Amino acid sequence: MRTVNDREATAERLLRSSLEHSYEPAIDIDWTAPLAADGWGLPPHRVSLYGTPLWDGLTEEQRRTLSIHEVCSVARIGLWFEIILMQMLLRYAYDRDPRRAHVQYALTEIADECRHSIMFAKMTERYDVPDYAPRRVTHELGRLFKTVAYGPAMFAGTLFVEEILDQIQRESMRDATVQPLTRMVNRIHVTEEARHVRYAREELVRIMPRTNAAERALARYLSSRVAFVVARNLIHRDVYRAVGIDPVAGHRAAVANPHHREALRWSARKLVPFLREQGIIGGPTEILWRKAHLL
Repeated sequence: MRTVNDREATAERLLRSSLEHSYEPAIDIDWTAPLAADGWGLPPHRVSLYGTPLWDGLTEEQRRTLSIHEVCSVARIGLWFEIILMQMLLRYAYDRDPRRAHVQYALTEIADECRHSIMFAKMTERYDVPDYAPRRVTHELGRLFKTVAYGPAMFAGTLFVEEILDQIQRESMRDATVQPLTRMVNRIHVTEEARHVRYAREELVRIMPRTNAAERALARYLSSRVAFVVARNLIHRDVYRAVGIDPVAGHRAAVANPHHREALRWSARKLVPFLREQGIIGGPTEILWRKAHLL
């Protein structure tokens, strides 16, 4: 069994780190800077159609355009979930003593997520792409999740979204072919999300030994649903329209693409063993993780 630090001690360290290593995207990003004419939104091998006949039929310029639309789609699903997370964290803090560092860090994380949501929105606006909002069913499922998820389900679901985005963004921010704007957005998000991940991981380790069978079953089910829905909605099917590909055909090609499936497994490679160790992945709900190509 993993050992975990004292909750208040961890929160104190995270609060100090927040003071020393936080950004204000409205100031720290030059939103008026020209975009690189040959910049990618994502590294080419992470674009959902990479390696398919549809990809082969695109020009280099169309491939870069698709990558810009895809990074904005990923950011939009991240924004959607960050709004869900802020609501869950507010509910979490509402029931607890605000004098505790642990609760103060929850409020600090809410402030971080608020800035991140604005940052993702401004990036999409700067790239002049459509709002790739989740479809209505996904949107309503998010409303349900933020209402019923608590404890292990809340932290496990949060970790999934935060950690897969983190892996994608860490790779992109180091790639010189990616647009400088995307790289700076990613650098800010990676720096601040590292604290959020630590907070959620340690809290999940603390609370899992105290959960009963029903709570564990609910956490497994809700976490698997979040994983499936988010993985299937990272790339909005309408992005393909930007390069003249029928959205249905593009979506089908991406879902069947071995390169895209491997990219999903790659993005979850560090998280899956941790969640399995905590008992979040396992049993009948594991099939959803497999259908989402995360295992």
